[in-house]
Amino acid sequence: MIDLRRLQVLRAVHQHGTVTDAAAALHLTPSAVSQQIQALSRDLQVGLLERDGRRVRLTQAAHALLGHADVLYAKWEEATAELADYGRGSGGLVRMSAFATALSALLVPATRSIREEFPAMRVEMSEAESSECFDLLLGDRIDIAVVVPLPGSPTPLDQRFDQQPLADDPQDLIVPEGHRLAGRGPVELSQAATESFIAAPGSIDQHQLILAACQAAGFSPHIEHRAQEWNAILSLVAHGFGVSLLPRLAPIPPGVPVVRVALRGSPVPVRRLLTCIRKGSHGQPAVARGLAALRRAAASRSDITVLCSG
Repeated sequence: MIDLRRLQVLRAVHQHGTVTDAAAALHLTPSAVSQQIQALSRDLQVGLLERDGRRVRLTQAAHALLGHADVLYAKWEEATAELADYGRGSGGLVRMSAFATALSALLVPATRSIREEFPAMRVEMSEAESSECFDLLLGDRIDIAVVVPLPGSPTPLDQRFDQQPLADDPQDLIVPEGHRLAGRGPVELSQAATESFIAAPGSIDQHQLILAACQAAGFSPHIEHRAQEWNAILSLVAHGFGVSLLPRLAPIPPGVPVVRVALRGSPVPVRRLLTCIRKGSHGQPAVARGLAALRRAAASRSDITVLCSG
């Protein structure tokens, strides 16, 4: 019999390339990863890792096993969903994760509505960058993620996940009060090509979006200052140290002397939001309720473009 948790460890080694990187993604020690794979090898009576100099690599048997992994996991999620109908009623647990602005703007109202409609149900929320969420899902540490598709992210064809469009979050140019572009209505992003930009390299999602939006507008941004938190970025903009892009889901606190400037052109910079779950888990009652609550939370916003239905 195949232990799916041990199979997941093998999957992580395949995905990340080394035992050390897989251990970091799974929040395990390298020795624990090796022990899990050795135990799986004993269960199946076939070698799964072999030495390649100072490194290890997957055997042909391991690759053959991984060829069945997506189907095995999807079927297990479907079986879990069917069994949940018998035992949990309106209770259960759903664990949701998202980057900071989506957590505050979507996960929080979604959780509030779940608690009102299903008092017996538990919800756990956590903040994570989109790039982290996929490992959290595969490690069974969360059940639903709201992510932004980025270069290097699993594609919609990746059979480990079920990714569905949720909403488009427009990006606005933020400038200090009195700036030449303030109050001018929609402008082309290219009109800010000579400005210094403030970016957030530590925030992989937003940093890549700024780079991609500027490149689509025909220029590479001159990044002079770097900050991670929105409050810090807004302070830098307010004091004339540069401009930046701010998603609509990110609020500007009262009294901060900055101006949102809507952007026009083709394409208008937007942040595409997706829901992502493990393949086959959509039938689990708690997951289904979480997804429905997120759709309602997105639909309640007038400042974003909802892409989902139902």
